[in-house]
Amino acid sequence: MSIAIDIRHKIGALDLHAAFDIAEPGITALFGPSGSGKTTIINAIAGLLRPDHGRIVIHDRAVFDRERHINLAPRKRRVGYVFQDARLFPHLSVKANLFYGHKRSDSPLTRSACDDVIAMLGIGDLLSRRPNLLSGGEKQRVSLGRALLANPEILLLDEPLSALDQARKNEILPYLEHLRDTQHLPILYVSHAIDEVARLADQMVVMEDGKTLARGSVFDMLGRTDLGPLAGQFDTGTVLPAKVVSRDPKSIVSFLECSGQRFVVPFLGKRSGSLVRLHIRARDVMIARAAPPGISANNILPTRIMDIAGNSGDTLDITLGLGHGDGDGPPPRTLHARITAWSAARLKLAIGQDVFAVIKSVTVDGHMRQDGL
Repeated sequence: MSIAIDIRHKIGALDLHAAFDIAEPGITALFGPSGSGKTTIINAIAGLLRPDHGRIVIHDRAVFDRERHINLAPRKRRVGYVFQDARLFPHLSVKANLFYGHKRSDSPLTRSACDDVIAMLGIGDLLSRRPNLLSGGEKQRVSLGRALLANPEILLLDEPLSALDQARKNEILPYLEHLRDTQHLPILYVSHAIDEVARLADQMVVMEDGKTLARGSVFDMLGRTDLGPLAGQFDTGTVLPAKVVSRDPKSIVSFLECSGQRFVVPFLGKRSGSLVRLHIRARDVMIARAAPPGISANNILPTRIMDIAGNSGDTLDITLGLGHGDGDGPPPRTLHARITAWSAARLKLAIGQDVFAVIKSVTVDGHMRQDGL
């Protein structure tokens, strides 16, 4: 399954020019600040907006091509759309909402497959309720189920967690992870929340002022400091693949392995051999010239300074290699630390130096992957 987008559209002050493709199943985050054109793009994919120029191709089928006068109606595009506010029909039961798109689909799922989706989302006990009796998280799960039961070729999620409080977000995030890991369809996930992107996304497309700035693996993109939307004071960080090695006897912490280094994180509840991804914010990484003794931080990792980049303020972004490599293999995994320029000068930091990255366990977010990394 693949999607190719190359469109231009003028709407108000926004001059949108979006050009990117999605070649594999999984979640691609469409990331950028408010007003960068993210929702306009997915509205164009869904057929809710006709771009001024360009084309949109889903699985080798042009659903929009301005020059060839192709503009398929939304229901013919096989696109599932989950909005910020769920948009369930208030006069229908949960069951009727779920099967609304299914009944109108040209390629509906079998009833057995529908039952599997309902079970996956944990909404079987809600079928007789009306939307006004659902929590925010339940509404979003029903909205997600309605989109999936229509058997789409692509799923569009427009900031589906933005209207939820943190408790409801924590409720629905595992369902989105399960969807990513078990459903073989491309998912375009609109967000400006870096924590959601780090936890869920496989790929990223970064937008700013209507322009596509960059696209790539979430592991590579989140460490970049040269992209405006990612270079904010609290955004730059690292996403690393890791493997659970063991746990302490009292199940207080989990021990992980990544690039030959041991990481200690709060207990993940996962068995040895499980694959996870770690999100480490640059602001949570300290640098020491020597391994500090008698410190509460559990992660004291030998690294090498690979790059030092300045910001617009008085801080620096330091790229740290987690392994020195053997010259023939892949480049080492990297960490990113954000420190003051004064600290860097005080420590006399320079590219090529061997230093220690110091990270508190409680600042590391670890999340399970079911399909590898």
